[in-house]
Amino acid sequence: MPSESTALSIALAEPALAPLPRHVAIIMDGNGRWASSRGLPRLEGHRRGVEAVRRTVRAAATLGIEHLTVYGFSAENWRRPAQEVADLFGLLKRFIRVDLAQLHANNVRVTVIGQRGALADDIRVLLDEAEEVTRQNTGLNLVVAFNYGGRQEIVEAVRRLARQVQAGALDPDAIDMDTITAALDTRGIPDPDLVIRTSGEMRVSNFLPWQTAYSEFVFLPDLWPDFDEAAFRHALDVFRGRDRRFGGRSVKAV
Repeated sequence: MPSESTALSIALAEPALAPLPRHVAIIMDGNGRWASSRGLPRLEGHRRGVEAVRRTVRAAATLGIEHLTVYGFSAENWRRPAQEVADLFGLLKRFIRVDLAQLHANNVRVTVIGQRGALADDIRVLLDEAEEVTRQNTGLNLVVAFNYGGRQEIVEAVRRLARQVQAGALDPDAIDMDTITAALDTRGIPDPDLVIRTSGEMRVSNFLPWQTAYSEFVFLPDLWPDFDEAAFRHALDVFRGRDRRFGGRSVKAV
């Protein structure tokens, strides 16, 4: 058994882990492959994916993560078969109807980003309700990216700023990074410290391109329905072991 002085020397020699990230964003990938590998319909993979969302929200809230963004439905997902799109929308409606009361009871705030104009009225009403019911909550901020595309978000931000310039309310020379950030759907939300993508794919798929300029990425082999608290903690530990330089000196904490 090491002496007290030896143990102290070992402890001092080991680098301290950085704090947990304030904001974790997740590209939830692999529902279809999970189902296909088991001979199940894709809908079952998406159903199990919703269960993984529930587990992840609980884990994030327990760990004290401030913001959790999940990529629920991308602007490109409209290219999928019509029935699969309908199934995804049905799961979203069920998730809100079933889980909203519990999220609210657990002090979770729901924020929705993405283009709502193309969504059916019943979907828009549910998304608005989820935000309104939980607006005053002070716990985990669950950000749902639905009908979201990062390039589309930037285009809309540019249009907002152009209209302000046209109206004489904004000097073009005054536009800077803060101005653009404030025009995005995520205004008021800190940029993700960590982005997790499941299923072994290593791309960002038009997800928060402006906001993730200096995010850390962790790519996991797990298919999304298999993602659990252990996988989440592993990704967090990988993040906490990295030096974040932001183009300059080493920064161990955020």
